[in-house]
Amino acid sequence: MGFKEWQSVCEALASGQQTVILRKGGIHEGREGFSFAHQSFFLFPTRFHATGDQVKADAPVVEVLPEWQKGDPIAITHFVKAEWARTLTDWDEVKQWDSQHVYSEQTVRDRFDWEGKGMSKGSIHVAKVQVYALAQPWVFPYEARYGGCRSWVALDAPPEGWEAGLRQVTACMSSLP
Repeated sequence: MGFKEWQSVCEALASGQQTVILRKGGIHEGREGFSFAHQSFFLFPTRFHATGDQVKADAPVVEVLPEWQKGDPIAITHFVKAEWARTLTDWDEVKQWDSQHVYSEQTVRDRFDWEGKGMSKGSIHVAKVQVYALAQPWVFPYEARYGGCRSWVALDAPPEGWEAGLRQVTACMSSLP
């Protein structure tokens, strides 16, 4: 599976600047809404909805570009394992994770306050993750099936031997902040 995330956030995860993923879900998540349905996945960088004011000033630079077009080369460079995931419903608890991500406080607040698609207002999903760099980028052409406002996309089988040479970028700690 591929997990779609803003390209700048993928870069923050890849550099170890971010160790959690906060998610509310997209409009195409289905009737049940978003969940961290997969314990391991590839980071699928997207430009969809990304603007510079949605991340902190010290985050990787957001270059506002159009979303990928059919045939554009997509490079998958990182694999993620979620150590745990839960839904937070207390804003003070959500704020405790601030040092673990690059999303701006307003972006997190907007997600926390959003209601719809199986998610109630005053909640957000958080997953504590371990990130691994692939030894070689997995490059393939963008297809229409990867588009839309959804978090999970089914990918074709990765190249043979892709697990060889994985390098851990971030070490996950089980404890809460």
